[in-house]
Amino acid sequence: MTNTPRALPPTRWELAGERNRGYGETFAQRVAEGADVDGEARLVDALAPRGARILDIGSGMGRVSAALRARGHRVVATEPDPALRAQSEATYPDLVVLPHEALALDPSEVGPFDLVAVVGNVMVYLGEDTERRVLERVRELLAPDGRAVIGFHLTALKAGSRTYPADEFVADATAAGLRVVHRFGSYELHEPNDEYAVWVLEPESGPGQA
Repeated sequence: MTNTPRALPPTRWELAGERNRGYGETFAQRVAEGADVDGEARLVDALAPRGARILDIGSGMGRVSAALRARGHRVVATEPDPALRAQSEATYPDLVVLPHEALALDPSEVGPFDLVAVVGNVMVYLGEDTERRVLERVRELLAPDGRAVIGFHLTALKAGSRTYPADEFVADATAAGLRVVHRFGSYELHEPNDEYAVWVLEPESGPGQA
């Protein structure tokens, strides 16, 4: 399962420690109260073929993966944080979650995927200077006609997160062999803004290319 030729630095999420411990519990409470927490999953579902093979990187407490499974997709969830995996198991006991970071996933063992989701601010909590490597791994995990959905706050707002400007992300994605197909300001497809970005990407040699 692992493919880590270089040691992985600690993620910003890990370094934030206890400051992020309420995330899983907060969303579990919202699920229990019947709140709508499926915004990301609805967009991913709309972009994927029926019964798609989908990878959810940084699946957190499992809400996106669970919603996609309920829509008939074949989902592989991966979350390195033990506390979030425990919350996921408690909230969605039928959802299997791998304990791997993105860079520890071996494409030859787990890929390819019709769609890779990297939502919930995962990109702004990666280890320092690993963003481009993670995007390269996303490309390697995609089927030739696959797509990725990536969403994050452009400006650091929460404990331990980084500011990741849009132009820097596009440069990293391009260097990783990914092409920006769409950019939105939310999972409900609002116009792009300076606060939050939702990107749809495909491999540079994807169906939109000659």
